[in-house]
Amino acid sequence: MQYARLSAAAGCMLMAGVLLAACSSKPVDQTEGWSPNRIYSEAREESRAGAYDKAIPLFETLEGRAAGTPLAQQAQLDKAYAQYKNEQRAEALATLDRFMRLHPASPAMDYALYLKGIINFNDKLGLFSFLSRQDLSERDQHAAKEAFEAFSELVSRFPESRYAPDARARMRYTINALAQHEVHVARFYFKRGAYVAAIDRAQQALKNYRDAPALEEALYILVQSYDQLGMDQLRDDSKRVLEENYPNSTYMAQGFTSPKKPWWQLW
Repeated sequence: MQYARLSAAAGCMLMAGVLLAACSSKPVDQTEGWSPNRIYSEAREESRAGAYDKAIPLFETLEGRAAGTPLAQQAQLDKAYAQYKNEQRAEALATLDRFMRLHPASPAMDYALYLKGIINFNDKLGLFSFLSRQDLSERDQHAAKEAFEAFSELVSRFPESRYAPDARARMRYTINALAQHEVHVARFYFKRGAYVAAIDRAQQALKNYRDAPALEEALYILVQSYDQLGMDQLRDDSKRVLEENYPNSTYMAQGFTSPKKPWWQLW
């Protein structure tokens, strides 16, 4: 009996030790007792220092502590920016979508749209892009279209916003990228003898993206594709349009040539 009582006592002590250990391993909330303004100040400091992984949870804490206030809205926007800089693109876009859904009348809506466009725009081509010479037109265009839509909404709803001029410039850049993407695919088809497919993609570029630099090559692809198919009338019509719009075009004289500098290096 005494042995049983000792075993039971030992078991209780062991259980108590486990519970204490579990309690002691619980993360300590360092922001406990902090005012919302202090949390925001600390989060901003971490963000300015580039410690986005530390800033993000502080902004999240502030969202809860200051719920329903302008400071909480600002925390959402700052968190989205920190997530973007921390290479958490999907999370940043989700944060912005939530902000725009919850605060449709926010005076910071123009910035939210601008940041959404910037995140999708993403003109960083990678560390070795100067070797591959890959441009935006050769990659998946879904993000480019999303960027264009965000910038378009920004300049439409907030034409006087301080972000509008840069948004307009990036819209032109994006339109050029989308047009060049169509021409890039058209050239791919042409060089493999798929002339009907090449014609279709070149026509899509001409139809959807007016005044883009890539349209000169699109017309040249039409001329060459119709020629390969023996469609002389359409070839001559396309050639006439090419010569009227680009009287100094080098394509008719030199064919497919690589420009010395990619069109997309605008800044």
